[in-house]
Amino acid sequence: MDIIDVSIIVAYILLSVGIGIWISRKASKGLDDYFLGGKTIKWYFLGLSNGSGMFDVSGTSWMIGVLFLYGVKSFMFMWLWPIWNQIFVMMFLAVWIRRSKVMTGSEWILTRFGSDRAGKASHIIVAIFAIISTIGFIAYFFEGIGKFVTIILPWDLTLHYGDLILLTSERSYALIIILLTTIYTVKGGMFSVVATEVVQYLIMIVAGVLIAGYAFINYTDLQINSVITEEWKNVFFGWQFETQWGDKFQTFNNLIDSEGYKMFGAFIGMTLFKGFFASVAGPTPSYDLQRILSTKSVKEAAYMSGFTNLILFIPRYLLITGIVVIALVNLAPELNANTGLTGADLELLMPKVVNLYIPVGIKGILLAGLLAAFMSGFSAFVNAGPAYIVNDIYKKYFKPVATNEHYIKVSQISSFLVVGLGVFMGFFADSINSLTLWITSALYGGYVAANFLKWIWWRFNGWGYFWGMFAGLVVASLQFALGQAKGSLSEGSFLFELAHVQAIYLFPVIFGFSILGCLLGTFLSKPTDMEVLRSFYKNVRPWGFWNPVYKTLKAEDLTFEKNNDFWTDMLNCAIGIVWQSSMILLPIFFIIRDYPKAITALVVFLVTTTILKFTWLDKVRRIED
Repeated sequence: MDIIDVSIIVAYILLSVGIGIWISRKASKGLDDYFLGGKTIKWYFLGLSNGSGMFDVSGTSWMIGVLFLYGVKSFMFMWLWPIWNQIFVMMFLAVWIRRSKVMTGSEWILTRFGSDRAGKASHIIVAIFAIISTIGFIAYFFEGIGKFVTIILPWDLTLHYGDLILLTSERSYALIIILLTTIYTVKGGMFSVVATEVVQYLIMIVAGVLIAGYAFINYTDLQINSVITEEWKNVFFGWQFETQWGDKFQTFNNLIDSEGYKMFGAFIGMTLFKGFFASVAGPTPSYDLQRILSTKSVKEAAYMSGFTNLILFIPRYLLITGIVVIALVNLAPELNANTGLTGADLELLMPKVVNLYIPVGIKGILLAGLLAAFMSGFSAFVNAGPAYIVNDIYKKYFKPVATNEHYIKVSQISSFLVVGLGVFMGFFADSINSLTLWITSALYGGYVAANFLKWIWWRFNGWGYFWGMFAGLVVASLQFALGQAKGSLSEGSFLFELAHVQAIYLFPVIFGFSILGCLLGTFLSKPTDMEVLRSFYKNVRPWGFWNPVYKTLKAEDLTFEKNNDFWTDMLNCAIGIVWQSSMILLPIFFIIRDYPKAITALVVFLVTTTILKFTWLDKVRRIED
């Protein structure tokens, strides 16, 4: 690396840590200030922070790989998460969540199910979910950042004791970066996290524009079109994936055939099925939820969520597509010669492009941007996770009365404890991938059904929530264990075939068992206290099956009206998904020089933006906090 690039990276690290520590003095007033910024931070800063936290290095590497292999249709692979849960949050969930006026997602559960044994059971399982997922993701970050930084920085930081290696260079770099990020996060809480993430977002914007500009100027449409086909650029699809690559790149066609997504119509159908329920379930108890609860008002929660969608996708896909174009022209022939190519090989496209094809200066800014992406995601988790330890466990069950200084001190200790546990797990490198897959498939797979029903059905109670989540987690964990053991199963057996089915196709099974747990837990126990339901429904005002509760409120207050916006919200969500998709497709088509499709994407973006102005924004402006 050139001294200019190293200087840019060092300057960025000093700037981020310096800003985080400098602004930390604001976080000392109490837990509300520490974890939610005292609900005083501007909504657009929270939106920038939220978008920055979603701009992670590992996800970006994966998106580069799938765009390279599958072409433009690859943006639909993002529906696996599903990315348009942010659209549902924007349209109605942010308003519902913010009306609760609580600090954490598990504390929010108590407003829905009450504080009896059933409510406490539902409360505890959400808190445990949040803490375990935070520790797991910190372990994932630890493993990933070490490999990333070792590639970009030139110094060997391996620690020896004689012939014994105490710490590899990867681990040393990871510990340094994580320690620096943890210091300003723990010291300043939400204020420091948001301040540094806004700076980090701006750096990522600059990096994305520079890489897109470099790829656009230095590679011609002739060079690009000599590699990709018209089908690669086609956003539309049939029941089966058509041949994406020409005959001279047959290795890539073979890899597509082996990855389990050939029946693309079925895959999209399943992502839509999962996506609807996962999106209505709402954000998991993590940093996204903390940003919503940190806004000044209900109205600003909606603004913040909409702004997150607006600022995230275009700059991110400028960066992704720029790197993909460079990889297509320079690396496709080399990769095509590798007949044993796997999807994991494509995840190395980003470091290969960075090391070999990015010029001095731009490389330093790009690497600072990617480092910013790591630090923003990491700090967001470090701020969110300990809130559940302190507010939902320590304060509630161990020391309900103490000074603000005491709770902040416990929060800081909890942060270091969570990071320490995550780093400890990170040292077991072989298990990190398994741990991450378990979190994303098992924990999140079991989360959906119970959290969908909590919004829409009055009879659903705390025990139904507890057993629904528990059943979903158990079945999803068994499915994951089966996948891990598939190498030892007899070929042709039922278990062998089941183990080789993509996880997305097994979602209905996990969802079904979770629904069964929800129904049995609900009907085998008494309903939630009507006063709790009345308070929740009157405050949050969700749509769904709330008629018995609505009737009692209507009898008291003839002016009380139910929420009849289901179809309006669903229409807005459908428009929002098209709007979000246009923001992904626009930079892709522009950088690969398919100008007619780029103009179409721009027109779709402008039309859907105009529609949402009348159907969503004007409606939000009329909200009374």
